[in-house]
Amino acid sequence: MPAIVLIGAQWGDEGKGKATDLLGDRVDYVVKFNGGNNAGHTVVIGDKKYALHLLPSGILSPGVTPVIANGVVVDIEVLFQELDALIARGVDVSRLKVSANAHVITHYHRTVDKVTERFLGKRQIGTTGRGIGPAYADKINRVGIRIQDIFDEGILRQKVEGALDQKNHLLVKIYNRRAILVDEIVDELLSYADRLRPMVADTSLVLNQALDAGDTVLFEGGQATMLDIDHGTYPFVTSSNATSGGASTGSGVAPNRIDRVIAVVKAYTTRVGAGPFPTELNDASGEWLRARGFEFGTTTGRPRRTGWYDAPIARYTARINGVTDFVLTKLDVLTGLETIPVCVAYDVDGERVDEVPVSQSDFHHATPIYEELPGWDEDITGARTFDDLPKAAQDYVLAIEKMSGARISVIGVGPGRDEVVVRHSLTD
Repeated sequence: MPAIVLIGAQWGDEGKGKATDLLGDRVDYVVKFNGGNNAGHTVVIGDKKYALHLLPSGILSPGVTPVIANGVVVDIEVLFQELDALIARGVDVSRLKVSANAHVITHYHRTVDKVTERFLGKRQIGTTGRGIGPAYADKINRVGIRIQDIFDEGILRQKVEGALDQKNHLLVKIYNRRAILVDEIVDELLSYADRLRPMVADTSLVLNQALDAGDTVLFEGGQATMLDIDHGTYPFVTSSNATSGGASTGSGVAPNRIDRVIAVVKAYTTRVGAGPFPTELNDASGEWLRARGFEFGTTTGRPRRTGWYDAPIARYTARINGVTDFVLTKLDVLTGLETIPVCVAYDVDGERVDEVPVSQSDFHHATPIYEELPGWDEDITGARTFDDLPKAAQDYVLAIEKMSGARISVIGVGPGRDEVVVRHSLTD
């Protein structure tokens, strides 16, 4: 199974890092193909917890080559901070490769992100303020700075001048901020060159050669399907393609080389930031899920919005991504509930709708139609086979599997890396 794409099935924070870790000893390369440091993976290894934001979670697996591919926007200061934090904990980071074609997040991207979001007021998108969107906007507007530009001072200065000529007018005349000096940006980026140079590669070539040699490559998506710039709840989305198609454009590996698409889905639903969320619980049940699941952002610390499992979203994800396997996480969080509601369809203006509405307005006003499933009280964190689970927990998994459009191959029953039930191999 040489090429596997791993993506989020909901609005992010589903536990993709754990799924990546589960595949770690069978994988030779782990590729981050989209996003930046606006999303996080939390990986638990023994009694140690690692929070990663920009780095692929495969960096924690010995022998694996982690790759930051061309579809990523890179805050180099954050990259070095994460690397230094891992080095201090004894993690070998020497294998990391960074695409020469990846775009760079600069100080002015972060500044524009924050002031623009504040300017929007009640129409805010809910960005993390880390410059992700403005960096992607510069990429599309063809005024972006790429990793390779840092090694040519003349080109770098020319590109920074071009970018700031426009942005300083915006900052000074619209947002009443000081102009950003070209020299301060150029000097900062040049200061990274010596340390960065050994990491930089033609990662598309590296990955295709790895596949030719029979190595296994895992493409790890940041964010999730419902935050995809094209297929998510626009405009309340991220600025990149977080779906399986983004693995090809974001890495330079053709789609016909991808063999399996694994979607990670939480046993309930969460999202961070603004935007529609049909099953959201603004009551004691929502607080209970948040506390039990420790639903606070890895990157931001923001409390996540919580709600029940949404089967139409899972079906949508299966269709958009060509999902072959679901990894269901945090089933243990539901322990102790007498009954567990599952959204099976929506009510939109008095009509039943079984799929995610194409109209954003309809989706925003959709009311979930629930089916109640029996709960369980038994502790499931020690379960290692499907038969170890209580009958009600088994029935819950089988019921949502039937509704979701692809098989549930792995079930997370606790936060630890070994706290999983494997029903079907993810690599066979």
